[in-house]
Amino acid sequence: MMLSIELVTFLLFGSFLLLMVAGVPLVFALGSSAVIGTYFLWGPEALYAVGIRTFSSSTSFVLLAIPMFIFMGSMLEKSGIAGDLYTMMQKWLGGVHGGLAVGTVFVCTIFAALVGVSGAATVTMALVALPSMLAHNYHKGLSLGCIAGGGALGVLIPPSVLMIVLGLYTNTSVGMLFLGGITAGLVIVTLFVAYILIVCALKPELGPALPRGERATWPEKFSALRSVILPILLIFAVLGSIIGGAATPSEAAGLGAMGSILCALVYRKLTWKAVYESCTITLRLSCMVMWIIFAAAIFTSLYAAVGADELVRSGLSVLPGGDWGIIIGMQIIWIVMGCFLDPVGIMILTAPLFFPIVVQMGFDPVWFGVLFIVNMEMAFLTPPFGFNLFYIRSVAPPGVTMGDIYKSITPFVLLQAMALILMMIFPELITWLPNQIMR
Repeated sequence: MMLSIELVTFLLFGSFLLLMVAGVPLVFALGSSAVIGTYFLWGPEALYAVGIRTFSSSTSFVLLAIPMFIFMGSMLEKSGIAGDLYTMMQKWLGGVHGGLAVGTVFVCTIFAALVGVSGAATVTMALVALPSMLAHNYHKGLSLGCIAGGGALGVLIPPSVLMIVLGLYTNTSVGMLFLGGITAGLVIVTLFVAYILIVCALKPELGPALPRGERATWPEKFSALRSVILPILLIFAVLGSIIGGAATPSEAAGLGAMGSILCALVYRKLTWKAVYESCTITLRLSCMVMWIIFAAAIFTSLYAAVGADELVRSGLSVLPGGDWGIIIGMQIIWIVMGCFLDPVGIMILTAPLFFPIVVQMGFDPVWFGVLFIVNMEMAFLTPPFGFNLFYIRSVAPPGVTMGDIYKSITPFVLLQAMALILMMIFPELITWLPNQIMR
């Protein structure tokens, strides 16, 4: 007896969510529900397809970029580059109301372009910038919010590991996603900086300028610029090689990994301990991402085979507003899911279903892909399960409570939502650079 697609959907997602609630890791919850579903729907012979699908996923050339970008970020973190960058920003912007918070956002932006993940920038800046801002009488909410919001840029500004997985998962050009992520990231950075400067101009007590005796001289400012030379050169080498067509994302990742070793050497932080710890982190995170990709490939192949696209299309078609109503509905679904699930899980569950529909409606998949990443950037901040909130809490001073962190992210989430709306109204904010360079 053939089961209806509605019943299959209920059984698949129900078993997946039940296992997640029971504490089973994402990869095992996803993979086991898919394997068991395949067995009961088509019998033991169909399990051969599970192995074939897993093997085809594992042989993708794009996957090579993931461990190398993770290694690059880990090595740069060991080199102490974030502390040097913050010191430079403090010297240049400390005399401005809100300058330390603006500098924190800028450092997070540079760090995002170097490491490709959110956690590294968030934790590092919480350790480096938060004590400094609190010591200079910055408002606790502003200090926490700029770190949480700036740290989330790591999933949007290339080389974003999440973008690499999304490109592989949806057959979208990773290079095009990277280019779209550059302009989208700059839009959000601009909104963050403008907000900080405006509120601190209206209420200087939120972010007081450094006393004149603590401000750097011009020779000190120019001397501090040396700390930004290597990071900028590495960013241009990695992204420039992709944009210029000289390297694929995987080849550029190799260039970045080598560049991170050279940076650590120049900063005199290249030790066997640093290399060992970076390799260990790379192995652990890469294995986690790879296994999730394998489990997701099995799950989505099964769900697509039973007619999921028709079910999702018919469900979204009842929304008012035509094609744009469907797009807006998808964004709302992602925002709600972002409060409760991790970005990789959301991508696994929705991207293979949403992207074909969007392409059939005639929308640009690169534009839609970057919108998804912006949503996932919001997911790192939205309670109750925003990752950056817990990253900050794990290293925050004793006087910082979880309530303080929750309150601090409100304006930055609203700014992210504003950026999302602007990018939907003006798609060129995402597509202009990819269209200029790659088409």
